[in-house]
Amino acid sequence: MSPLQPLNKSARLAILCYVGISAIVFLLMMIVGLVMRASQAQLIGVPPQFFYQLMTAHGGSMIVTSGLAASAVLWYFLRRYTNLYTPILWINLGLFLTGVVLILGSIFIGGFAGAWTFLFPLPSHGLGIWSTGAATAFIVGLLLIGVGFLIFYLEVARAILKEYGSIPKALGWPQLFKNSSDTMPPATIVAGTMVFIVNILGILAGAVVLVLILINLYVPRFEVDPLLTKNLTYFFGHVFINATIYQAVIAVYELLPQYTGRTWKVNKVFLAAWTASSLMVMAVYPHHLMMDFAMPSWMAISAQIFSYANGIPLIIVTAWGALTIVHRSGIKWDAASLLLMIAIFGWSAGVIPAIIDATVAVNKVMHNTLWVPGHFHFYLLTGLVAMLLGFMIYMINGDDQSAPINPNKPIDVKPMTAADTSAIWVYTLGSIGFSMMFLISGTASVPRRWAEHFPEWIVYSQVATVFGSFIVLAMLILVIKIVIRLPKARTL
Repeated sequence: MSPLQPLNKSARLAILCYVGISAIVFLLMMIVGLVMRASQAQLIGVPPQFFYQLMTAHGGSMIVTSGLAASAVLWYFLRRYTNLYTPILWINLGLFLTGVVLILGSIFIGGFAGAWTFLFPLPSHGLGIWSTGAATAFIVGLLLIGVGFLIFYLEVARAILKEYGSIPKALGWPQLFKNSSDTMPPATIVAGTMVFIVNILGILAGAVVLVLILINLYVPRFEVDPLLTKNLTYFFGHVFINATIYQAVIAVYELLPQYTGRTWKVNKVFLAAWTASSLMVMAVYPHHLMMDFAMPSWMAISAQIFSYANGIPLIIVTAWGALTIVHRSGIKWDAASLLLMIAIFGWSAGVIPAIIDATVAVNKVMHNTLWVPGHFHFYLLTGLVAMLLGFMIYMINGDDQSAPINPNKPIDVKPMTAADTSAIWVYTLGSIGFSMMFLISGTASVPRRWAEHFPEWIVYSQVATVFGSFIVLAMLILVIKIVIRLPKARTL
């Protein structure tokens, strides 16, 4: 690893804005999630119309904010290997904030409650609850956020290709397929290349469907195929959230070596895993559409096969790599490294109920139940968010903020405080329990996206509310620490 240059003031401030905004929004949206579960548990009263507004804000905000936080991870580590153009960080952030204002206005002023999926023709059928203007604000807000991310990933692509010359070289194909003696590309480059490929395609698909819906809002005679729009929507959504995880895992590849004084070895198995997932992550999305019987049978069958196969390569190389790099390393655990290891568990375990749901025979029974939010809450709360929190706490936990990084010597770490330890384990327990109550509810055929539950279902929501309270309490402690210490965050 070559000597690192500190972040310039503009890039550092932008990264800190990404981190601070993401941490605060995560906390706020977790509170919203807790309110929804408490309402379903009949512990508080939330009118159904407002419930669906909260559901729309919660889903959309968590997805795009996870993307923002993961972008900070990608940029922070990618700059160690490439030259990135700092103004892109600010352009992305500006478009993000503008889009968020429009979306929140459409929901809480305009009453839009069509969920983050905005499935056609729902935006134009508000039934008096929301207007065309509210739907327009929501769609335009998403478009602006998408444009910001598209510009961001185009810059990532430019920087990587300038340094490595081509996509095959950045993915390590000469070493994988031709036994080239050239040095293996770093894990961050391989992951970053996969991310920009799939996310550029995914965002473009999302932009197409948003523009189609926007035109239809004002020109109803402009016919839009509902099945086409649903395919484009779920291609975008599935690719974007998975690419978000693939960006966040870069923190594992970069930080565990710093804690252990060992290098993360990139070998042929690692390269093959990332290449395979680059293809499969784009082919797996039809498992969201198995209930759409107009879909070709071959797509449902292939989606089931790819759902089984997609998560396995990356999880195996990442989980195995994390365990081997930590084993007998003498690592001194702190809040950041502990969260990263918990995240590996959450990502690995959370994919199991997802694979179960992607089985056609199971999907017919389970897909419209709370099993689905159960599986994605599991690997997002215990996996993705834990990774992002680990990165954030690493950022704020250094004493010598500009000391050079020596990859052959473990970094000095601060012992965890009682508050750190308690918050992390309470968060982990709460996340697992909260997600498991979704899954258990799903096995009892409790439907998803219902504001009110029958008496027989209320106990599930009540238990989930208790676990959700644990998450919010722990997150409050962690976010306060992150925000307070942001001004002293690392410069390298």
